[in-house]
Amino acid sequence: MSETSNAVLNLPALRAQFPILAERIHGQRLAYLDNAATTQKPEAVLRALDNYYRHANSNVHRAVHELAARATTQYEAARDRIAAFLKVAREEIVFTRGTTESINLVARSFLQPRLQPGDEVLLTGMEHHSNIVPWQLAGARTVAARITDDGEVDLEDWHRKLGPRTRLVAVVQVSNSLGTINPVAQMIRAARERGIPVLVDGAQAVAHLPLDLRELDADFYACSAHKAYGPTGFGVLYAKREHLEAMPPWHGGGDMIRTVAFDGSTWNEVPYKFEAGTPDMAGAIGCAAALEWIEAQGWTAIHAHEQGLLDYATPRLAEIPGLRLIGTSAHKVGVLSFVMEGAHAHDLGSILDQHGVAVRTGHHCTMPLMERFGVAATARASLAVYNDRQDIDQLVQALHKARRLLA
Repeated sequence: MSETSNAVLNLPALRAQFPILAERIHGQRLAYLDNAATTQKPEAVLRALDNYYRHANSNVHRAVHELAARATTQYEAARDRIAAFLKVAREEIVFTRGTTESINLVARSFLQPRLQPGDEVLLTGMEHHSNIVPWQLAGARTVAARITDDGEVDLEDWHRKLGPRTRLVAVVQVSNSLGTINPVAQMIRAARERGIPVLVDGAQAVAHLPLDLRELDADFYACSAHKAYGPTGFGVLYAKREHLEAMPPWHGGGDMIRTVAFDGSTWNEVPYKFEAGTPDMAGAIGCAAALEWIEAQGWTAIHAHEQGLLDYATPRLAEIPGLRLIGTSAHKVGVLSFVMEGAHAHDLGSILDQHGVAVRTGHHCTMPLMERFGVAATARASLAVYNDRQDIDQLVQALHKARRLLA
């Protein structure tokens, strides 16, 4: 999975690997700018999924027939590839249904048994609901550091709130609503000095930032395949092995057990003791294929392309009369959230759709952040490696038309 030597993407060839980009929407060219919600899938991922179902479809482990052997080999090879992408040991990779389930697993199996009344989880004001609600359900008090006007964490406020009742720090690496890249390495070091474990929500980071979780030194890292060109319904929880060994299982059933008897059962080794039931074999295989595809493009090329596109789009949107960008940090990925004077975000989204432009509208599962900026919802255009300037031009043209219609 070595990076290619090319520092510049061959964008037409790259876009040709995504069949859905050839779709016509209301007779218009598709400008797909809803990548923070889910990314499209390249042929490499589609082939991996198709190959599994055509030639290896079977349940994994235990069975001795040939199809089961093929499925098990591909499934466990996927764990190896995912672990290599994140630069950790395979035993530290737990397969889940996505970032949300990964965080819930940590909340219930790691945090809840350690909680005392009044204990806190320290968050930021830009967290996704999936990194707020699970801690509350586990019984913790959630405390959030304030967000500045340009959409960054107020680190002084965060340090003040890192207190004696903090039992866990949970922080998003890249904001889904703002695109802000948080200084998670710095935050982890500060928490580590106090002996406080850290969970990082990496859902929006995996497709945009090279990762070395061993160097990052977070206790937990959660991410989803579908935000990174992989299939939906599959995710990963990285956890330090000492935590996994100490944590009780969360779900019970097949494959997470060593022995079962009516007077008690014993558990499988990690990570399998957290993977009850028939797993998503195709999801694991598709996720591994997606991560290999990302690395094949080269991180230097990905960063240069996406940053160039963000630099092109930001001033063009800012120049539209009545449009206000929400989230203007100098350290961000390609997320452009905005409101337009006199227009509801949902109306904007509907008009843009008629012009072939797909954006997300709403609170983006960040209601506290919307309240911080005094808006009910935003329209959000989010970029991926296959986007081009024509997508941005199409968005800008459609926004000008929407402004005239809604004036």
